[in-house]
Amino acid sequence: MTIGNKVFDTANHTYIMGILNVTPDSFSDGGRWNESDAALRHTEDMIGEGADIIDIGGESTRPGHVQITEEEEIRRVVPVIEAVKARFDVPVSVDTYKSAVARAALEAGADLVNDIWGLKYDPELAGVIAASGAACCLMHNRNQPDYKDFMTDMCSDLRDTLAIAEKAGISMEKIILDPGVGFGKTYENNLEAIRCLERLHELACPVLLGTSRKSVIGLALDLPADERVEGTLATTVLGVMKGAAFVRVHDIKENARVIQMTEAILGRGAE
Repeated sequence: MTIGNKVFDTANHTYIMGILNVTPDSFSDGGRWNESDAALRHTEDMIGEGADIIDIGGESTRPGHVQITEEEEIRRVVPVIEAVKARFDVPVSVDTYKSAVARAALEAGADLVNDIWGLKYDPELAGVIAASGAACCLMHNRNQPDYKDFMTDMCSDLRDTLAIAEKAGISMEKIILDPGVGFGKTYENNLEAIRCLERLHELACPVLLGTSRKSVIGLALDLPADERVEGTLATTVLGVMKGAAFVRVHDIKENARVIQMTEAILGRGAE
């Protein structure tokens, strides 16, 4: 698939989406990169370590987060998107579920919209993405983890998301799907989503796995957010083995190395 001016061989390689939170309150790195110069330095470091996409978010979506206004979110992300696009030749994603923010970010140069609500929060977002021709990552989410058969229900929910996208005119070739680890799921659901990730291939879109430093790792290992690198790497290895096209992570160098080693064992990788 094409994102911005880059072609991604999603059938044969796992790419890295590097996380750039320009927020004061994200669960893992809140406040570290919300100044423009620091954000650019961190972007340069991530690209140097192997990031293929930079995902810029202006509102924390950690459990218990406080929603901010569209105006404040735009104020946070647009200058950083413009600065990153001006300085680096790398596709940029905007992490938002609000149509006004997505529109402003796309106008600022964003190449992908990363929506944690799979087009189900803001009814105008699908149209904004379709009109722009940009790529999108659509995540599974629910208000409550009320499942009868978890994986079957998750795939059904994602089919509903794809139906919204199709109705709005978003091309299937522009869609990535994310199982939404940590969102609308119990601890056991999160483990099952990772364990059964290959089920999402029946939906015929590239898959992104986003587990970096999340609570499922903290609960499994009884460790705080800043000590979850090894747990994240274990999930990345499984993601590569199960055909994930992208992983969204904080720790670029470590994940790049584990992807390279896993792909060497499997005998695959981008040309």
